[in-house]
Amino acid sequence: MNLSIIGVNHRTAPVEVREKLAFAEHDLPKALRDLCDHPGVGEAFILSTCNRVEVAFTGADDAAVSRFLAGDRGIDGKWLEQYLYRHNGVEAMRHIFRVAASLDSMVVGEPQILGQLKAAYQLAKDNGSLNGPLETVLSRAFGAAKRVRSETEIGQAAVSVSYAAVELAREIFGTLKGRRILLIGAGKMSELAARHLRRSGASDILVTNRTRSRAEEMAAVFDGTVIDYESFHRVLPDVDIIITSSGAPDYILTPTAMKRVIDARRNRPMFLIDIAVPRNIDPEVNKLDNVFLYDIDDLQRVVEGNVSIRRKEAEQAEEIIAEEVQRTIQSLRLREVGPVIAGLQDHLEQLRQQEIERMRGRLGSLTPLQEEALEALTKGMMNKVAHAHIAELRKDATHPGGSSGHILTAIRRIFRLGGADGLES
Repeated sequence: MNLSIIGVNHRTAPVEVREKLAFAEHDLPKALRDLCDHPGVGEAFILSTCNRVEVAFTGADDAAVSRFLAGDRGIDGKWLEQYLYRHNGVEAMRHIFRVAASLDSMVVGEPQILGQLKAAYQLAKDNGSLNGPLETVLSRAFGAAKRVRSETEIGQAAVSVSYAAVELAREIFGTLKGRRILLIGAGKMSELAARHLRRSGASDILVTNRTRSRAEEMAAVFDGTVIDYESFHRVLPDVDIIITSSGAPDYILTPTAMKRVIDARRNRPMFLIDIAVPRNIDPEVNKLDNVFLYDIDDLQRVVEGNVSIRRKEAEQAEEIIAEEVQRTIQSLRLREVGPVIAGLQDHLEQLRQQEIERMRGRLGSLTPLQEEALEALTKGMMNKVAHAHIAELRKDATHPGGSSGHILTAIRRIFRLGGADGLES
């Protein structure tokens, strides 16, 4: 299997390049058909996300597929070349496995890429462009990603400020189911934090802002309730989580005010996220019992610690990927060896029968016992000729340091069996 990948991602190309290459979902079926109609292409697969556009294929040369990619997207090929990366053979396989396991993502360990990869796989399969070894590689990549998720903690630690807020809230409340959120100010980061908290089970979202129209826009996003900015203090005892991003020049929540709130809540805990700069909440509030206050720097420190954790987990994930890639290589080689062994045995059997027929005139009439002896003698000779070659083929296919198809190629050439080369390194 001559496997190759051509593509761009967030490291090799800026967004203005990636968006020129991006495929809309409705464009992919035609692109896959056109690619598979290209001379020499066996199988094809296209992954198009906001952070990467990749074409995986078997059989054709890289230059032909890069020209197809540029032509299909209406881009000058020479200009595009500076942004492209290429992987071939085992390196291409390893790349697919790393993408599936989110080791090649902008945020290592993020879960979205595996779902995107599976959707692209299904679309390619539905359109008939996956039906052989590349399909096997992708299926194995999904299994490897599952191992990484189950055997490491790579996806557990939050690595964005908004996710860190959710993680801290869970530590405080245990569960976010039914928790009420108040957004004071309508900043983008507070919106992101609220989205993640809502997805994690927080129910009602209240929004207040100096400009009421902006509060109404934000409330519409969450199907929330607008609270007048002048009277938001009245709802604080009923709120479990407060996210502030107001542009107020002074503290809008003070220790005195929050002491009254926590007393009214009968000391039920409150989680306060101050994303504003300058800060909206007096840091002294954090000294109150059952009040947990985090500002943007606190959340960033959580993120940095979690990034470090993910890096360590990624090292273990790389070991898993290496194991799974090697297993896939062995599986593909064994699959390729089978037809060669059968072809070798058929070839030798034809030679045996041809030689027997050629000598029959000289042998004269043979008794059944002599015929049986002749069959046993000639078959035994041919088996001895084939045995060493077959044993070497099987050994090479299962050995981690196998010759990547060189023995297959040699035997095909020696015995004139025909067929393509094996997996290239």
